[in-house]
Amino acid sequence: MNILVILPRWVGDLVMATPMLRAVRGHFGNRARITGVLKEHYAELLAGTDWLDDFVPYDRRGRSAAVRFPAVVRALRRRRFDTALIVPNSLSTAALAFAGGARRRVGFARHGRRLLLTDALPPRRRGWRVEPTSPTEHAMDLAVRIGVPAGSLRTELTTLVADERLADGVLGRLFPSGAAGPLVVFNDNGAFGPAKSWGAEKFAALARFVLQQRPDARVLVHCGPGDRDDARSVVTRAGNLSVQSLADEPQLPFGLAKALIRRAAVVVSSDSGPRHIAAAFNRPTIALLGPMDPRLGRSDHPSLREMRLDLPCSPCGRRECPLKHHDCMRLLSVDDVGRMMMPFLEGTLAGGSADPAEPRVASETNRPRSAG
Repeated sequence: MNILVILPRWVGDLVMATPMLRAVRGHFGNRARITGVLKEHYAELLAGTDWLDDFVPYDRRGRSAAVRFPAVVRALRRRRFDTALIVPNSLSTAALAFAGGARRRVGFARHGRRLLLTDALPPRRRGWRVEPTSPTEHAMDLAVRIGVPAGSLRTELTTLVADERLADGVLGRLFPSGAAGPLVVFNDNGAFGPAKSWGAEKFAALARFVLQQRPDARVLVHCGPGDRDDARSVVTRAGNLSVQSLADEPQLPFGLAKALIRRAAVVVSSDSGPRHIAAAFNRPTIALLGPMDPRLGRSDHPSLREMRLDLPCSPCGRRECPLKHHDCMRLLSVDDVGRMMMPFLEGTLAGGSADPAEPRVASETNRPRSAG
């Protein structure tokens, strides 16, 4: 059987699709060849797993013609797929599976794409409204449609030996004193938009709070390529050598992010990809949700704590605050976040030990290969 899986374009949603990938591979084993469609650099997130045999790089806004719609359609047609599982709800991804020649096309009947699907699943509804559904459940529903038993909704990632070595080097440079205290990871990634951001001043104050309680802690500010200045600002405002960031690292590969987050005693994050990476390694996580509906980000993560305010305007799901006050994030207090994270840091909650689990380190050869 030749199976195509069109995967999400957001890091967090991709991580939340891992239970479905695991279930499909577990059900079909070597009887199926499973090919993913995703952004090329996202394949590194799945490195170390055996769920995909290969992948076709796709980015409809990509600079290279080789990763845009026409070229990817040609690549898919050559593969003659029996079945396509279309995880995103966009019209363009359904069109990709249709034009790519997959004989069976399984997806949700959203955004006018019903006629492009052979198996158009109705979205979950409450009355006439579409019920907000976690991407984890959403993706698993697609697998169940093709006969895969519904499996655990625990997300999962792994690291490679090279990732762990890279993390060793980064931590050695940033914290040269060799301190062995708990690693605390902060993330305020703003790829979605400013509405999710808690802000550099709040994170700097939280760093000071942590170090007052645990002077031996190491606070690491995670960032993506577009967040370097904000990460530097947290470090500058915190004013302590035990607070460092990834802002000056020349490269920020996903493998490094995975290996660092895997080691964290606790992760404090806005609702963005790194919080889902933390969940995939079962690291204690404080998620600052602000404008986002908590139902859209849930997976089976026992060490997750969500912080949000019950405001009349929340959750709005907007990239920018339409009311301009940003209260859903601005009014989340440093003291409340600090008090919520400290039991994890002290290892007093079940599943919240300050000592990370042994790494799931995979062979360097266990990477999805590009078929594009």
